[in-house]
Amino acid sequence: MAQIPTSAIAAAGLVGGYATARWTGRRPLGGVILAAAGTLAAREWHRRTTPTTAALLGAAYVAAFAGSHPLAKKIGPWPAVFTAAAAMATASYAVADRA
Repeated sequence: MAQIPTSAIAAAGLVGGYATARWTGRRPLGGVILAAAGTLAAREWHRRTTPTTAALLGAAYVAAFAGSHPLAKKIGPWPAVFTAAAAMATASYAVADRA
């Protein structure tokens, strides 16, 4: 069975979490999407890489989420979310998916 790239899971979690929160008006629901994707990606990172690398990617996921907030004040919410998702997808691909 083909594996879903962790880069796609992480990016989808960031974009999907924001989209869910924005369109439903329920931030906790967006957080559930964000956390579910992050958990799935972290599980795969742990399986595909070392525990240290998985932890660093997990920290990068949280940093991408947190960093999108101040970035949104400068470039707007959707561009900030897409920038954070692209950065996370790039890191995840380079470290966990490319091998």
